[in-house]
Amino acid sequence: MTDKIALVTGASSGIGKACASALLQDGWHVVFVGRRADALRDAIAANGEAAARGVAMPCDVTDPAAVKALFDAVQQRFGRLDLLFNNAGISPRATTPDDLRIDEWHQGVAINLNGAFYCLSNAFRLMRAQSPQGGRIINNGSISAHTPRPGSIAYTATKHAVSGLTKTASLDGRPFDIAVGQIDIGNVASDMTEKMVKGVPQADGSLRPEPRMDMQAVVDTFLAMARLPLTANVLFTTVMATKMPFVGRG
Repeated sequence: MTDKIALVTGASSGIGKACASALLQDGWHVVFVGRRADALRDAIAANGEAAARGVAMPCDVTDPAAVKALFDAVQQRFGRLDLLFNNAGISPRATTPDDLRIDEWHQGVAINLNGAFYCLSNAFRLMRAQSPQGGRIINNGSISAHTPRPGSIAYTATKHAVSGLTKTASLDGRPFDIAVGQIDIGNVASDMTEKMVKGVPQADGSLRPEPRMDMQAVVDTFLAMARLPLTANVLFTTVMATKMPFVGRG
């Protein structure tokens, strides 16, 4: 595994940090990508001896020129890219469509959709040209890519769109041995989901606390996808807290 190169966006915290660190521990060379160089370096340093295989490359994924420069730097440094975890994303303020500001909508689209496309397209460019050809791209979707929450129109719309990226890119990648899949995650324990312990709005108008799962469940699912040979692909997988209100009526 020491010759495998991965790039993870949103790698300074949360799911991105956990999965990028797991790849390091699994023997990969990992490019940690995020806005803040210091946070990326701290995330890498927490991995002990494995940190030697990590590199911090700050980048604003909403800037197409910066993303191209990022992938060019990866190509120059490592010669290839075997895995992209397209993870960077935000959850705009929860509110009704009439109350959501246009700048909030644009920010959600810029990061969750445009940024995902910029990274995916540049990964395609590298993976298609390298020898041996091919690689794997895993998009971080969400349970909201299937079923929305009240007050989440920007987040839900962008995550539905990410599913479109995944489906189409999985077809476009076939001639070049580029496998594209998506991991949809529900209620992992993190700073972002602390509010779910206190209670979040439900489809029936009530406010209820929701169960969360440990981050390790996400990491294990992600690694199962990342370790597959390019002859196999998990197109979509959902990992969720067992008792969260996702499947059913509400």
